[in-house]
Amino acid sequence: MLTERQRLILNAIVDDYIRSAEPVGSRSISRRGDVGFSPATIRNEMADLEELGFLEQPHTSAGRIPSHKGYRYYVDHLDPIYQALPAELRTLRTFFAEKLNASEQVIQHAAMILSHITNYTSILLGPEVFHTSLRHFQLLPLNETTAVAIIVTSTGQVESKTVTVPSGVSVSEMEKVVNLLNSKLVNVPLYKLKTRLYRELGEEMQRHLTNFEETMSILDSIFMEEDTDQRVYLSGATNMLTQPEFKDVEKVKDILDLLEETSTLTKMMTSMQGAAGIQVRIGTENDHEAFANCSLITATYSIDGEALGTIGILGPTRMEYAKVINLLGILSNDMTKMLSKLNK
Repeated sequence: MLTERQRLILNAIVDDYIRSAEPVGSRSISRRGDVGFSPATIRNEMADLEELGFLEQPHTSAGRIPSHKGYRYYVDHLDPIYQALPAELRTLRTFFAEKLNASEQVIQHAAMILSHITNYTSILLGPEVFHTSLRHFQLLPLNETTAVAIIVTSTGQVESKTVTVPSGVSVSEMEKVVNLLNSKLVNVPLYKLKTRLYRELGEEMQRHLTNFEETMSILDSIFMEEDTDQRVYLSGATNMLTQPEFKDVEKVKDILDLLEETSTLTKMMTSMQGAAGIQVRIGTENDHEAFANCSLITATYSIDGEALGTIGILGPTRMEYAKVINLLGILSNDMTKMLSKLNK
């Protein structure tokens, strides 16, 4: 537990560092009207906070910066005093006043608005990622070398794809595959199909199929993750380039590369989707090393109390947490209302 004085000083350091991106010294903190301690007292407390792991001293600078532990304490004890600016609220309200007639449009526009208001990167998952599942699968041979795969989803959507049939794979083997998939994978969400196919059906298919590897190559081409990827919406990815701490090109490259791996993003976002309220992952709390110097804040939106998707903001650990948390709360509530209307 920190003392009240330590809490005040830590909060002041985090606030100043968020604004300036420069190490914070005791003298600048002492000038703040909400602290009221002498530079000497603040220096002593800063030394204690550093020893406790809440602050770090970069290089030989006299100033300190928050550690990931310091950011975590700051977020966990954040006073909900941030009020969205009138211009920010107008932008959000104007967006929801527009006559958007499809869920996908709502999600795409929301991603753009979030990245514009915050100057960070927005990541949104459409509700299809969680709730569109396989209803029926069919594989129709056209000739000896090609077939048409037909996927019917729980929303009634029919997707078809022409695939090449490797030599040696017979019609009877293809029928076995179709029967197996329809008996085992119906009602499985589309984004989980490939994982479940290998994890749960791999051994069984290997036992029943003569040309197992060739048949699996057909299924690979049918259940390519591009369909899932299209349901991940990104906006403002290059906003990372404007942050002072990401002047190192290699750091930014790792982040941008990961943002292109939409299947990885889907897993990261779905792992946060089940929890209620606003979720904050700071630095190394994230599931991927590329985000070790970033914070990811997410909120869910729902219909009739059922979570349908996730809104996320990715930025540096030196993020305006109060602002982002407030805006995500507003946006997730408004998206819930709008999508509920569209769903009626």
